[in-house]
Amino acid sequence: MTIAVIGANGFIGTRLVEMFHLGGRDAVVPVVRRASSLALPARFALEWRIGDALDAASLASALAGCDAVVHAALGDARQIEAMPAVLCAAAATAGVRRVVYLSSASVHGQAPEPGTNEDTPLHCHHAMDYNNAKVRAERAFFRGCARHGLEGFALRPGVVFGPRSRWIADLAADLRQHRAWLLGDGSGICNGIYVDNLVGAVAQSLAAPPDAAGAYLVGDAGRITWSQFYGRASTSLGLDPAAIHRLATAPEFHLTASERFSQLVSGRAVQTVLPVVPARLKTIVKGLAATLAPVSPSPGGWRLADVAPPRITQELVLLQQCRWHLPSDRAIQRLGYRPAVDFPTAMQRSLAWLAFAEGAA
Repeated sequence: MTIAVIGANGFIGTRLVEMFHLGGRDAVVPVVRRASSLALPARFALEWRIGDALDAASLASALAGCDAVVHAALGDARQIEAMPAVLCAAAATAGVRRVVYLSSASVHGQAPEPGTNEDTPLHCHHAMDYNNAKVRAERAFFRGCARHGLEGFALRPGVVFGPRSRWIADLAADLRQHRAWLLGDGSGICNGIYVDNLVGAVAQSLAAPPDAAGAYLVGDAGRITWSQFYGRASTSLGLDPAAIHRLATAPEFHLTASERFSQLVSGRAVQTVLPVVPARLKTIVKGLAATLAPVSPSPGGWRLADVAPPRITQELVLLQQCRWHLPSDRAIQRLGYRPAVDFPTAMQRSLAWLAFAEGAA
């Protein structure tokens, strides 16, 4: 089988290419938007191709001769929503029937209700635009599959971590700078998945029978809390987990005027009419946006550096409020999914990579 990997330069795409190629079972074709993105895929003697995930003709050309495609490309909210329709049209033109699309458990929110599974109805009223974009994108993906007669598999991983992951590098930086924090006792559930386990789920999707097509939640085995995740990283870095900040309550987030304006401009309605808006009017609007941006106050004189506060993001606040371990039962039953790497080993490998990347190993 010849498998195209769209977004082969990203965190997950890079690992897909590595494991598929080094596994030796299938031929893998890295697909990237530009040649400058081939630094990692070009390490191997592979037939890489250039294809734009937002241009059906370009992507169809890149998929020619492939038997299946895995879509791991990244983008902003608008691009996330646009890419599935392009993917399905390009796959149909290239004669590719099996399509694996990397969706996200975020279609259910960062803190899904107890009992949530693949049958839980999706909605677009989440607090974060990313979640709503992923919902619309997954819907567009299955519409495209139905329209073009494709065998579509949408995988919904949660927090994907491992070597090269921001969840490892950023956490290490926060721990070292005393900016890491936990909500309460850190008992919120981390619906994580080690990147190699996700690659395994992709491989099972590629090998599954056509009637198994559909959406699947995929995660690591066992119930892991954020306290366990942070604690394992902290001790591995030689730091004291007791130094991690504790927040008694979850802070509230409110959009600034600038953020609300940006959200409006990036919305569907504005993006639809933007191509016909005169350049002078666009310049005026950009100037208005600049006036809404918050201005940092000028320092009034010399003073001691402030102690670094916790780095609190809306995403992490929502994630740490989770009380439901998303089930992988459907993937286990229908795809034969089995997470091969357990949590302790996954963290050990992730932090070993970090030490190597920092020149400490």
